[in-house]
This record gives sequence, C-alpha cells and structure tokens, in this order.
Amino acid sequence: MRILHYYDNGDQMVSQHVKMLTDNMGLEADIHSATESEQARTLLKGGSYDVLHLHGCWRNSSKGIVTMALHQGARLVLTPHGQLEPWVQEERRWKEKLPKQLLYQRDIVERAYAVIIQGRMEQECMEKLGWNPRTAVIRNAVITSSITPKDMARQTYAVYRKVMDSDPRKLMTANTLELLKAIITAGITGDRRWLDANRGAKASETVPPAISNDQWRLLLCYAHQEQIMDTVQRGIRVLQLACPDIDAEKIAYFVPTRHKQTDSIQQAIGNQFPTENDRLTASFRYLRKLDANRALSIKHLVELDSELRHHGCEEERLGEELKERHLWKLASRTMQLMADMTGLTEGFMPIAPTNDRTTRRMRTDIENHLTI
Repeated sequence: MRILHYYDNGDQMVSQHVKMLTDNMGLEADIHSATESEQARTLLKGGSYDVLHLHGCWRNSSKGIVTMALHQGARLVLTPHGQLEPWVQEERRWKEKLPKQLLYQRDIVERAYAVIIQGRMEQECMEKLGWNPRTAVIRNAVITSSITPKDMARQTYAVYRKVMDSDPRKLMTANTLELLKAIITAGITGDRRWLDANRGAKASETVPPAISNDQWRLLLCYAHQEQIMDTVQRGIRVLQLACPDIDAEKIAYFVPTRHKQTDSIQQAIGNQFPTENDRLTASFRYLRKLDANRALSIKHLVELDSELRHHGCEEERLGEELKERHLWKLASRTMQLMADMTGLTEGFMPIAPTNDRTTRRMRTDIENHLTI
C-alpha cells in the first residue's frame, strides 16, 4: 500500500506526528511525505498512491493536491489535528475561515473516506459539524502517553486498510470484473458450461485469467458487502478456482453516508403468488421502487436471474401485463443489465433487452452502489 502524507512543515506538532507514523508503520506501507505543493505534485506525477493522508486544515494548497490525488485514484484520509474545533473556526472567521470553508474545506472533509480524530472533544466537534460520519478515534502519541507510537501507527494502518476495503468494485481490474461475472453465472446455474453459451469456445477457455490475492480480496469484499456471497462461493466451487482463504465477513469497511441495506426481492414481495407471472410482475414493481430510490443493486439482478432460469412463465401474457402496469421498459432494461452483469442469455429472457440511456444510468447506479 502506497501512502502519501501531505502536511505543513511549519507546524512542529504535526511534523512530529507524521514522523512518528512513518518510523513505526512497518513494511506494510510504502510511505512518502510532502510539505510543499510542488513536492507533492512531483510525487503524484511520479507514481500512483493508494491513500493521500492530509494533515491539518485551512491550507490553500490542499485543494489542488486533493483534486490531483483523487483524479489519479487515491483515497483521501484526513487528520484535522484539532483544526476544525470551534475556537479555531472563530479565529478570523469572516475574513478567512468562512471563505475557505465555502471554497474547499468542507468539501475536503466530506470527500474523505475517513477522518482520524484524536480525542473525545474533537469527536464531539465532528459530530456537531456533521460533515463526515466516517471517523476513527486514534490518540496522538506526540501529546499523550496513553498510546504508544507503535499502536498509533498500527491503528492508523488499520484505517488505511478499512478505506481500501470500502467500495471495492472501484479498485477491481477489468480481469477481476470479468471473473466476477463468470463466477456469478456459474453460481446461479451450477454449471460452468453456461459460460460459453454465446460463443463457440470450450468452457475451460471462457474463465478469465487468474487474479492476484489483492484482487481476490476485493472480489470477496464486494460479494460480502453486496450480499451475494452464497452465489459467489458456489460459483468458485463450480469453476474450481484457487481462491485464497479470506474471511470477508471479518473485514471492516465504510459505506456511503446515506447507504441502507435493501430487502431482497423475496423479502419484499413474499412467496404467495398464484402464478409465476404474478411473482415476476410483483418483482418488477419492487425493482421500479428500488430504481426510483437509486437503490437497485447487483443482489437484485442475481436473484431475478436465478428466478428466470429456474422457473418458467407465460412470456406473451407477461409482456402484456408488464405493458398494462407500465413496467415493460423497466423490465426490458433489467434484462440488459442481467446480460451485462450476471450473464443471463436471451433464451431465458421473457422480453427483449433494451440498452438505452436509462439502462446505462441504471448500470452506473448499480456500479456506484457502495461509492463513498
């Protein structure tokens, strides 16, 4: 994991804190530090970083460094060092603090994957501000003996790890995403032969190349966070993949501010339906509600895919019912999403798929479901 610390060298307390972290972090992290804007830009241009750890607030150069780092794919961690407490914000409030807050400071705090605070008073301050609920309390070994430098560094690294395990889809490579789709298809069908349903290759040739342990960690974290782990584990067994022993349920992660776990289709609509057409119509009504709230996720596509593969329906009658209830377009777009993300083939689709602007927006919503 590559970490870039950016801080004001003129603040002696912050400088000591960064040095203590650097000296005690160990070999798990490749750590670099910058105190000036040009130095930070040079480091960012020279290679990608996993985490930008910004120390302190109200520094004008921070906005540009944060923007550049995020554009390159780094994730932001902020340690305010008490500089968001009320008495600091009241100093030159109208001439300095409020303009800087409006220009960049609040935005930086809100965009941070995590805010590391160093005590109870600072925690209460952050709660009152309400700018970012993703906080971690780690005491500062520079100013208190209640924590050792080694423990401070260990806890800080744990925050970095938690940040990198959040929104894992964004960090997956193209090969990993392709493998995920193959695993989902195999997990739903229970048969690897379905992977070559649309091409002439042998099934053994359709499984994407092997991925690294880090990418496996991301894939399993995604499966756990999106509640499709049962399907993924079954797919891994069916494809006989060499998956590292990673217990994703024990891995901590952050979720978006307004994130809520949604019910599965079955939980939402129940089981009592006279026909399969009635069940599917109720399913699409629920999906419409989820889409309206931008809460549609991969688990709903997996569940509907399994339903369509394993239960028959009267397709002509279903199409008429969906049109009568103004659900046909949603259902058609959902068919396309399942073709793209779960491997559903047209032979199991009761209506033809549609790939239009709304479909692409729905796909983006699903991909961004865990985005901080």
